Order: sequence, then C-alpha cells, then structure tokens
Amino acid sequence: MSSDSPAPQDSPFRSEPGTRDHAPQFVLPLVVRIERGDPPARTDALETAARAVLIMLSDERSVGDGEWAQALRDWEDARIRKVVRRARGAEWRRAEKLPGITVTGESAEVRVFPPVPLDGWPKELAKLQVSGTDLDDPRPPVAADPSAPVLWVNPGLDMSAGKTMAQAGHAAQIAWWELSDEERDAWRAAGFALAVRTAEPERWRELTTAGLPLVRDAGFTEIAPGTTVVVEGHHRVGSLPPGVRRPLVVR
Repeated sequence: MSSDSPAPQDSPFRSEPGTRDHAPQFVLPLVVRIERGDPPARTDALETAARAVLIMLSDERSVGDGEWAQALRDWEDARIRKVVRRARGAEWRRAEKLPGITVTGESAEVRVFPPVPLDGWPKELAKLQVSGTDLDDPRPPVAADPSAPVLWVNPGLDMSAGKTMAQAGHAAQIAWWELSDEERDAWRAAGFALAVRTAEPERWRELTTAGLPLVRDAGFTEIAPGTTVVVEGHHRVGSLPPGVRRPLVVR
C-alpha cells in the first residue's frame, strides 16, 4: 500500500460522520456526452468514467507541484464526492474548453475536471443536468476478463447511469490507493484496463464478505447509505497480460 493511502478508520468513503465532514468540501466533476440520437452504451460509460478518474489521479498536473495538485489534496482531505452531469452539442463544446481531460471509450466520452468547491462549480458546468443519464446496453456485456480488475456493482440497487458512474469512479480510486507505485505504473501502462459489471446476487454475497475494498455510499443522492461497489482483482495490475491492455484515448 502506498504511503498516501487513507487510513481505513478515516476513509473519505465512510458513511458515518467524521472529521472529514468539518473540512471544506470539494467535488470532482465528470461530464458524459449524451447526444440525443447517439447515446453511449451504459457499461462503456461506466468503465470510461472509472478510467477518467484514474487518469485524473495520475496526471502530472495532479501530483507534486502540478497546477491541479492543491485542488486534489483539498478534495481528498474531505469527503470524496463525484458528480456526473450530461451534455450534448454546444453544451459539450463549452465543457471541453474548460481545463480537464476527455477520455474516450468504445462509444462513450467522459470529461473529468479538477475538483471544485461544492458550491463553486464553473457556470458552464453548473448549468448541466444531473438527471437524464439513464443509459442502456444495446447487447449484454461480455464476461469480465478475470486477469484485470473488476468493479462489481450491487445487484440490489436501482441507480441511474450517472450515479453508477460516480460509484465506479469511487471504486477505481480505492483500488488506486491500495496499490504500490510500481503497481500503479503497471496499471497506467496497461491503459487502466478494468471492467464494470453487475454481480449476480449469490456472487455479491461472496464478494462483500471476502475482505475486498468496498465503496459505501453516504446516501446523499438516489440511494440509502450502504455498499454499492466491490473492487476485485486490483492487485493483478502488476502482471496484466498484453491481451487486456487498452490504449488510452485522452485529450
């Protein structure tokens, strides 16, 4: 575990009140492009959002003396909040002009921005809608590659795609914190290969009792507090085979 991993008892993902609630609160904005006649596939949007979070965390501007580093530190000192909004057409073009990173999946485009104060969103992003992110998969997702990390979603929850994208981003971040610097480098070199899948109920029960990293939602939006995602296989990133490596498409 790397030295900057948060202590479990002080996790920013704990649903119970804690000292982090007294710090200034920040949010990591993500915007998914949803054009009226050509929406992205749901699973691809979830995976692209998770990879976008990892790319933001590992970007040279987010570490050390980088221009976004202080914003990242302020965000991580409080509750880890992520909010996904949707954009299309001119809205999307305006969002792309703001400092951030656009990550492209097979059908999805997600732009991630450095953290902003909870009540201090740029006007171009504040105008965007949180609702309306209900997406579908045109065909059932293929089985997850067992050699790469899998972010398993709670099958008992009815979350919008936007909410699930935020939860997948939380899970990817927890996995990132669990890794050594060498493992992080290997995952980055593999294009942050990962899968997001909804677990079968029996499998979910096994996952949540196996001591794996868990995302516990604080219950601010859509759902009651509780476990939303389990991270499985994150320590395999140091030995990912070439077949699961993905090119990073960012701008």
